[in-house]
Amino acid sequence: MILIKNAKIYSPKFLGKKDIFICNGKIVCIAENLEPNLPNVKVIDASNLVAIPGLIDKHVHITGGGGEGGFKTRVPEIMLSNLIEAGITTAVGLLGTDSTTRSVENLVAKAHALNDEGITCYAHTGAYSSKTPTITGEIEKDIVFVDPIIGTKLAISDHRSSSVSKDELAHIVSAGRVAGMISSKSGHTTLHMGDGKKGLNLIYEVLNEYDIPITLFQPTHVNRNEELFKQSFKFIKDGGYIDFTCMPGLTPLEAVKRVKKENLPTNKITISSDGFGSYSSYDSDGNLLKIGIASVKSLYEEFINFVKDGFSIEEALPYFTTNVARSVALQNRKGEIKENFDADILLIDEKFEIKFVVAKGEILKDDSGFIKKGTYE
Repeated sequence: MILIKNAKIYSPKFLGKKDIFICNGKIVCIAENLEPNLPNVKVIDASNLVAIPGLIDKHVHITGGGGEGGFKTRVPEIMLSNLIEAGITTAVGLLGTDSTTRSVENLVAKAHALNDEGITCYAHTGAYSSKTPTITGEIEKDIVFVDPIIGTKLAISDHRSSSVSKDELAHIVSAGRVAGMISSKSGHTTLHMGDGKKGLNLIYEVLNEYDIPITLFQPTHVNRNEELFKQSFKFIKDGGYIDFTCMPGLTPLEAVKRVKKENLPTNKITISSDGFGSYSSYDSDGNLLKIGIASVKSLYEEFINFVKDGFSIEEALPYFTTNVARSVALQNRKGEIKENFDADILLIDEKFEIKFVVAKGEILKDDSGFIKKGTYE
């Protein structure tokens, strides 16, 4: 049991200065002057700290991405402490270009490991290929029967994708849709967007012909180039989710500011790190020019950028918490500091340094310098 005293709470909405009582991994009570008469309560004095929800990162290569430059460019697996240091208490793991030396089985095993070690971790079946790699042989069965799988991953408009047709895309997304309904999971398809000519047009070909809700298509990296970004305006207006990646160039902050300038809704904009995936660039012949590893720390750094740029904490948080929770059907347990929700809380100081990380009701980082490590760290 944990009692957080006198924290300035942003839920993301500002709740004032209150106490938070945590028991059995849940937020039991939020009120002033709580004094539970119980043994073994860990008390955290948060008089000079701000409490915000733990960040939700819906796009993390937990088993490592990369590989486009040969075996030596395969990115290593993420470690628990990488996520804790980044303030990420919930992650969704997925595959990337390489589903040959990587597998959905590896991904699910790693997600289970991270869950056992202290955070909440979900996963996607599928990868870049239209021959969707699965565990059971079917997208539907993976989502329905395999925890922690909640959705599907696919790549479109990219030279590394398998160039799916509109019918193939419709089949893949529909499979996730039905499986999600059966299993009470999101069932959405995360669509890696490359720099290809079609951009989001393939999605619209499906939407114009098939009866699939637009929210089941969740394109990511839409801030990677100007044309794709401008296409996303219509997608937002039509009610779809879009995901901005923490990357150089058009940053999520600048992208959100431009969306707001167009007077478009922002409640379905999410931001993710693409952490432990590879960032790469290619010449006109498709030859690899540069490759590196994306950091999960970029997610919290981007949140700080929002606040430094003039966004209030209340305005900035939804892109990293509540919007994300809704997009992956976790809005009834994640993304808010709220009674009966999972106790995933960051306590930060006036310089936005993360002093405490609480995930599933356990302290994984404290102000003494302690950070919980993964089993083999």
